[in-house]
Amino acid sequence: MVFSGTATKYLAERICQSLDCPLGELQITTFSDGEFSVSYEESIRGRDIFLVQSTFPSSDNLMELLLMIDAAKRASARTINAVIPYFGWARQDRKDKPRVSIGAKLVADLLSAAGVNRVITMDLHADQIQGFFDMPVDHLYASGVILPYLQSLHLGDLVIASPDVGGSKRASTYAKYLGCPLVLCNKTRARANVIASMQIIGDVKDKNVVIIDDMVDTAGTITKAADIMIEAGAKTVRACATHCVMSGPASQRVQESSLEEIVFTDSIPFDFKRCAKVKQLTVADMFAETIRRVINNESISSQYLI
Repeated sequence: MVFSGTATKYLAERICQSLDCPLGELQITTFSDGEFSVSYEESIRGRDIFLVQSTFPSSDNLMELLLMIDAAKRASARTINAVIPYFGWARQDRKDKPRVSIGAKLVADLLSAAGVNRVITMDLHADQIQGFFDMPVDHLYASGVILPYLQSLHLGDLVIASPDVGGSKRASTYAKYLGCPLVLCNKTRARANVIASMQIIGDVKDKNVVIIDDMVDTAGTITKAADIMIEAGAKTVRACATHCVMSGPASQRVQESSLEEIVFTDSIPFDFKRCAKVKQLTVADMFAETIRRVINNESISSQYLI
């Protein structure tokens, strides 16, 4: 049985359509002070439950998921599987300075304490976050939908780029699969979400560049990289990222940048009126197939492209 929180119902409906099953009946009641409660409107006793909810801001989405898990546990579900296309707080995965929290580990502990048996997620900010969980984690990759889209463009003189050194492993995997060169952007930050400087490592002259990243938040890095590459002689610059956070001035920055388009998955909803350059590819079939394989105890890694 598949149920959905408020924020990710659009994706849960597509997953259910792919699975050819109805979306479960779940009622979320909100009180005047903002507090809310969750109740299942049908019996789930002894059933395998899949709860679809991305935990992007606001934190209500995470709290909603925790209440859904708790309610399912108290309603005697056999297994409770959290399907989290976008796992929030993943950027807080280590102590990068003294006296800071490790948000990703805290969220993993909250999910475990609530009673979840398995987590299905996609493109974590850092692969090692899987080790924060004391339960099975099925980690999917958006490359399964992004790579076929890039191949459908039939771009000549293709170059894959990483917007920072930290994303070089991901970009390198794309470059090897597509058989094209890799370019890196070396950036320094003045503070969070503010770039001090950026330099290109590699040749982009007369090339069609595709920048690969896991998420776009304020779009400062991705748009600055695109503008610098056009100045360096690139023919076109596109960007592909898994998670469409697109907060604050992101939409305006992308619209006014040198980017031809920016491609995301639908792990996070987006209002296309905000930016005409945004395109979203659905990952509903990917998650539906993963759910089907979990139920049938089949291999999940066999569906990965890279």
